[in-house]
Amino acid sequence: MKKTEGIHHITAIVGHPQENVDFYAGILGLRLVKKTVNFDDPGTYHLYFGNDGGRPGSIITFFPWANAYQGKIGGGQVGVTTYAIPTGKIGYWENRLEKFNIQFTRAERFGETYLQFEDFHGLKLELVERVDGEVNNWTFGDVTPDVAIMGFGGAILYSVDPERTAVTLQDVMGLEKIGEEGDIVRFKSFGDIGNIIDIKKSAMERGQMGVGTVHHIAWRAKDDEDHVDWQRFVADNDYGVTAVRDRNYFNAIYFREHGEILFEIATDPPGFAHDESYETMGQELKLPEQYEQYRERLTNSLIPIKIRELD
Repeated sequence: MKKTEGIHHITAIVGHPQENVDFYAGILGLRLVKKTVNFDDPGTYHLYFGNDGGRPGSIITFFPWANAYQGKIGGGQVGVTTYAIPTGKIGYWENRLEKFNIQFTRAERFGETYLQFEDFHGLKLELVERVDGEVNNWTFGDVTPDVAIMGFGGAILYSVDPERTAVTLQDVMGLEKIGEEGDIVRFKSFGDIGNIIDIKKSAMERGQMGVGTVHHIAWRAKDDEDHVDWQRFVADNDYGVTAVRDRNYFNAIYFREHGEILFEIATDPPGFAHDESYETMGQELKLPEQYEQYRERLTNSLIPIKIRELD
């Protein structure tokens, strides 16, 4: 039986890249740890935001397409992405969201209070206080380490077949079912972050990919050897799984579980500092080797972006 430590990253589709940067860096205070391109569509950015070191479990990534069509959140997707903040800091984040005119609501689930809101492009997010997780030593604007987002708290999965999605989480990914409340079933992995996964028990009408939707959720493999074991294990459980793909900062395999959600399993190493230093991560456009010869053309075609302090 294999067990993933939890979420490695979540990848979503958004609109204008500057609006994306302003929200996740300028308002949420996350660090842009990598500025590269979509390896399958190099005319599009692939932007990675996370904690100070780009730790797996803190990384949200985006394919930003300006003027693209709006998607529809629904079955076969991550419906809500949950971020963990330090205990006692929910008031700070209420004030910060109000400061930037971000509408939010409070919700209760499994004895926890969540702040629920949307980014500029309709992606559903929430903040929850958690004890587990290491301090994010990144300061940006008024967001300092004592209040900063530590990484993922988890996610709410929307499935077209929730019972089969639950089986995948338990029997394939190795998560433990720890509770039910209303229309939600809760699962937990053994990691300290990105470890709480809720599934909406009601089957959802299939969503439509586009701006404001999650493309896939990625789970952690500790190294390349573990990754190959995962590939074999997924195949042995009768899921169609891809070949290993080199994403430069991790290796990846993909499969679609029976509730139609696209799962990825990604390696923790080599991480985001192997082609830039810890101090300079995210400052330059980094291209995979196959696209380096097109750097000038790509640089001229990509919409310029700037990390801006909005406070």
